[in-house]
Amino acid sequence: MIKQDLLLRAVIPAPVLAAGVFAVGFTPLAWATGVVYALALVLLTEWGLRRSGRPAFGPADWITFARAILVGCAAALIAEGDFSLWWLVGLVGVALLLDGLDGQVARRTGTSSEFGARFDMEVDAFLILLLCIQVSRTLGLWVLAIGLMRYVFVAASWTMPWLTAPLYPSMARKTVAAVQGVVLVVAVSELLPTSVTFAAVAVALAALVWSFGRDVVWLARHRVAHQPARIVAITRASLRRPLGYGHNQAA
Repeated sequence: MIKQDLLLRAVIPAPVLAAGVFAVGFTPLAWATGVVYALALVLLTEWGLRRSGRPAFGPADWITFARAILVGCAAALIAEGDFSLWWLVGLVGVALLLDGLDGQVARRTGTSSEFGARFDMEVDAFLILLLCIQVSRTLGLWVLAIGLMRYVFVAASWTMPWLTAPLYPSMARKTVAAVQGVVLVVAVSELLPTSVTFAAVAVALAALVWSFGRDVVWLARHRVAHQPARIVAITRASLRRPLGYGHNQAA
């Protein structure tokens, strides 16, 4: 069963990426991006499973894996550079529509796990970063701040362990996170005038800065001094009940 699970994870990305090649016509750079991404996806998921002590994917993990493959196709398209934007919008749209479905399946089947929550969050984070890269080609490099902010937060937690403490549930945080994806997809589609798109992305960035800032202040005020191990343990426990795309849930 375990070998079959690994074999499926190793084989499935190949025909999907190949279909993209025939449909769009990738350059060597796009090919290389797809191959590296597929290898990283297989190796990292295998490492994550072993680290969490799980033998194989659960039903929800396969949905997340499907989303991850779509994100890989989007990465290859962005590396290609010369493509119809609607291919990218379509791939990203399906990936976003599937977001949340994996969590529902995990809860209904009783297969929620720390690995599944982490996997879902990493896919979300990388997708946002990819969209930022594409949008930055027309609006400027400042857009990358949206995609990089979460990674900077995680890097900061390495030296400030109190940042890894679990956050309180917040509808505002979830709303801000959802807005990022919607605004970036609209920006990628280039349906709106550049000035309107610029303003929308700027507002999305401001909202994200506010959300991160509010949570950092809260964590600083409630930090547990000299107990990083306890904080990490609490954070890992909280990952079993994911709250959506957050700041430190995958730290």
